[in-house]
Parts: sequence; structure tokens; C-alpha cells
Amino acid sequence: MAKEFFVKTDVTFGKDAIQEISRILTQFGATNVLVVYDKGVKAVGIADKVVDAIDKDKFNVVEFDGVIPNPTNEVVEAGYAIAKENNIDAFVAVGGGSSMDTAKAINVLTSNGGNIMDYEGIGNVPKPVCPLIAIPTTAGTSSEITNVAALVDTKSVRKYVVIDNKIVADKVIADPEFTRTVPAGVTAATGLDAITHAVESYISNEATYLTKYNSLRGLQIFYENLPKVYENGNDMDAREKMMLGCIVVGFGFSNANLGLVHAIAHTLSAHFGLAHGVANACVLPYVTAFNAEKCPNEMIEMAKAINLPLTGEEEKDKFALANELGRMVKEMGIRPLHEQGREHKITEADFDIIATDALKEGPLHFNPRQDVTKETIIEILKKAF
Repeated sequence: MAKEFFVKTDVTFGKDAIQEISRILTQFGATNVLVVYDKGVKAVGIADKVVDAIDKDKFNVVEFDGVIPNPTNEVVEAGYAIAKENNIDAFVAVGGGSSMDTAKAINVLTSNGGNIMDYEGIGNVPKPVCPLIAIPTTAGTSSEITNVAALVDTKSVRKYVVIDNKIVADKVIADPEFTRTVPAGVTAATGLDAITHAVESYISNEATYLTKYNSLRGLQIFYENLPKVYENGNDMDAREKMMLGCIVVGFGFSNANLGLVHAIAHTLSAHFGLAHGVANACVLPYVTAFNAEKCPNEMIEMAKAINLPLTGEEEKDKFALANELGRMVKEMGIRPLHEQGREHKITEADFDIIATDALKEGPLHFNPRQDVTKETIIEILKKAF
């Protein structure tokens, strides 16, 4: 059966790549530019570097610093109001996945109007959007090259996605120096997010030879370089490789989709405010072990790709990757579920609602095991607790 492999984004990569931004905006025919970022990006000086690099004689620059982790509909509406007031015709997203997703969503409303939830699901954005430049400051989400915006509806308390090829960034400006100031904890969480993308897309029931190639290579890059950057944030060779790996794995999972890890993680983020990478990391080893029963060959292929020691016995080796991921999660300081939660700690009493809502998540459709029940998810949560 024929499969589509969609790649759109043009990437400028390397030190001082930001100096190209005015030339790129000129090519887009832009006049009024909205730069979208969070307060952390501002605090470390990256937002100012981006804004300063834009030629003010050619472009009217407006800034929106209201991005939050797990961006909500309200944040998108606030950004849209600014974009509408200033007749914005081009966007620049600076930061991690939250900045990218927020900018994508504001862009959709700027060109299409309505409520952002009108476009939930796959392929529901009718009109073309304005040009978007994505400038990542983390290596993990791959949102800079994907067709996905993940948002939170605070009324129904759920995380949902807008997926459409129209919303992919037109240009990525990727400078590894912009990741130098990322704290070790954020580096770990975003890096484990990328590893989750690699693993889930490799075993997705929509995976193809093309997606698997990118997913496997991305896994190798992050497995080799994430520990180096976690230990030494100034290892710029490893940071550069991780930023490249993020783009590589993004090509894989944006075409193959994800699975049960993301279904659970979206629910944890919506209900308890967990950062997306942390939510993924908490359950990744246990979901991987669960899925190994269905796709032992793929699990062993990934284990071999990162040179894990194997016994030659399938019944043992199919769990080698899950065990190694569990070691990595612990070694990188990702706390177990009972120590997680923004407003209140997660307890076992919360498992029922987490499992119930996770079963409603779209990524489940792509999970290799389709025999997922509420009891299955509760068992995984218990192991992650």
C-alpha cells in the first residue's frame, strides 16, 4: 500500500544562523511580524537576540511573551488578539515546543478566524496560513518541523491536537548555541521526549521504511549524545548533534504518529501540569515493555541499534530497550509519578480518571497493541508511581 512521507520545512542550521532572519522575512514579503516566546527565553537573552536581529527599518516587530508550558486556549486567544490588532502577516516562534505550538495556533486563527478548537483533529484547517519561522531553543519536541500543535482545553481538562500540513513552519533557524543555557533538567526531559518520539514512531502501526529510518537514526543520536549534554551543558558538539537529531526524528514521527505513551502523557499534562517531556519519561519504560509483547522484533532492532547487550533469546531481549530506558529515566533525575503534579501531587486515587481520559486520546489509534484497556493503563501507572 502506498504511503505519503511529507517533508516541508527549509532549515538553516549552524552558529549565527539568526543573522539570516531579515533576509528570510523579506523573501516572505512580510511587514508586521509577531515574535512569540515565553518569559524564560526572554530571561536568558535569546528573545532579545532574535528581535535585535530583525531589521526595524523594514519590519514592524511586535512581541508576545505569554507562552506557558502546555499552552491553553486562553493563551492562544490572547496572542491572536495581539496579532489581529497589529495586522500580523508573519510569525517567529522562539523557544521549545510550547512556543512553536502557540505560534502555530495563533497563525491558524489569524488566517481562518473562529475558535482554535474548530480545527482540532487532522486536516481541518481550510485556508493557508501566514509564513512562520521557527527558532528552537531545545532539542526534543521537533515541533519546529512537524504539522502538529498540541494545546490544552482548560474547560474539559484535556490536551488535544491540531494536525495539518498547512501549519508546518516554513523556515527553521537552528543555532545550537541557543540551547547552551538550557538547564540539565530541561535537557533531560526534552531529550527523553525525543527518544519517546523515536521509539513510538518506530513501532507505530503507520510506520514505513522511510519513517523507521529516521526514527532509528534519531534514537541512536539521542542515546549517544543526551547523557553527554546532561553531564556537561557546554558540550556544543553533542548539543549540535541533538539539534540535528531532533529534526531527523521529527521527520519520522510526524509521518508515522505516536502511541500509548503520548496518550497517557497528554492526560497527565492536562490534569496535573506536568511538562510534556517529563510526562512521557515517567511512563515510557513501562509502555515500552507492554508493547514489546506485540513487536519483539522491532524492540530488538532498536536495542541492537544502540548496542545494548543481548542474550540471543527473544523472550529476554525484547525487554532490553525498556529496561535501558528505565535506567536512563532514573539516572537523569526524572522523579516517579507520586512526586509529580503542579498544583497537587498525583495519587493512586487519580489513576481512574487518568486512565479513562487516556483512552480517548488520538495517538492510541497508532499504538502497535490495540488491546489497551483502562485496567492496562492503571497497571502502567502503578509501575510508574
